[in-house]
Amino acid sequence: MNRLSKRFWDRFQSLGRYLVHGFVAPTRRLVALTLLGAALIAPGVALGAGFMAFWVYNGFLAILSLIDIWLLPGAESIRVGRRMPESVDVLQPFKVTLEVTNDSGQPLFFALRDDLPMEFKGVPPLLGRAGGRFESADYETAAGERGRYRFSWVHLRYWGRMGLWAKQRRVALEQEIKVLPDLSAVRGYLSSPQQSLILGGRRLRRRVLTGTEFHGIRDYFPDDDARYINWNASARAGRIMTNVYQPERGKNVTILLDCGRMMGVELDGQVKLDRTIEAALIMAAVALRQEDQVSVLAFSDRVKAWVPPGRRTSHLHEILEAVYDLKSDFTESNYRMALEHIGRYQKKRSFLVLFSDMESYLFEDQLIPYLTRLGRVHLPLLLSLKDPQLLRWTGLELANSRQAYVKSIARRFEQDRREYAQRVSRLGINLIDVPADEFALAAVNFYLEVRSREAL
Repeated sequence: MNRLSKRFWDRFQSLGRYLVHGFVAPTRRLVALTLLGAALIAPGVALGAGFMAFWVYNGFLAILSLIDIWLLPGAESIRVGRRMPESVDVLQPFKVTLEVTNDSGQPLFFALRDDLPMEFKGVPPLLGRAGGRFESADYETAAGERGRYRFSWVHLRYWGRMGLWAKQRRVALEQEIKVLPDLSAVRGYLSSPQQSLILGGRRLRRRVLTGTEFHGIRDYFPDDDARYINWNASARAGRIMTNVYQPERGKNVTILLDCGRMMGVELDGQVKLDRTIEAALIMAAVALRQEDQVSVLAFSDRVKAWVPPGRRTSHLHEILEAVYDLKSDFTESNYRMALEHIGRYQKKRSFLVLFSDMESYLFEDQLIPYLTRLGRVHLPLLLSLKDPQLLRWTGLELANSRQAYVKSIARRFEQDRREYAQRVSRLGINLIDVPADEFALAAVNFYLEVRSREAL
């Protein structure tokens, strides 16, 4: 850019800032009055007085416009604020409040539009009247993806009683919001006295009834085992009480989250990584409430996040902060690097849970040898999401040769998945390949089965 073009570019930038920040724009009322004037002048033209009618009408309209612009308060008299939560769950609607403070002393009408990130549901402009000093307007939106987002601007347009001209401003309001994974199941589990997890009307977490360590006494619930009723405590309390037993505490659970290329594939409206993060957080909440130690490693071709082992439910907040804004990378996952990291930092025996994708397992040659080596110390579990489209293709009713070809290929892929599961099972490596709606169910129940067998 030479000196001349730079000078003109600076002028265009100044013009753009003026049009956005301080431009006075005509309203629909002014446009309607102008068109009405054209209709009224037409008869004057037919009578030979069109020139005078034009100047009288438009002169009167121009005087009203000058008065309206002069009465509009300056930008320093109007202040805008925003109130919204610091964090929300993905796809869950939440409320944002925009506040207008009018220090001019005269009633105004306004229109507000928040500068939403593109991942958020759009909303129409908020219209209102600032008759007093303080007014507010609410709108509801929702985020379509996890992550950290910034709300930068609020666009304001206001006009007076005449409503012929409106001033507009762009107000800088920098605020950040965290969009977390869907934590409704985790919150329900942590608040449940029975330590039961319900999601979509289904119990995703079986209560642990085995174990020899006495944990406490609580109220009896209808689905509790009657063998554990404490009749002495029931007689003292005047209601049925039950003993709670649990296996030995302090075991280690290590969660590995694959953030590679295949985890960015969309599955029923959500990418696979979103599904795995939600299931991993549920498993972490269950393990932490059992007072086991949980660590998390997120990786692609590099380590993206590492949360060392921790105990108690407060550790769940550290895990959430580390994984809530993870994104899949456009690279192949390096399982060797991830498992070497675990071997280096997790020396104690642990339940090693890998959330990944079957297609990645099938084409990764180094995974099985490393898992076999780690299996001497740890107990590995591979988890994978079944592709619903593949299931639909395997059940096609054949009507032509193309559908026959698609069905045969889909069945071949299904056969490859089953053969791989059998192969790793013979090597002592557990693998679960389930649909998305059973993903958390399978992970949690397998963990509870391992605890009940004292396999750790």
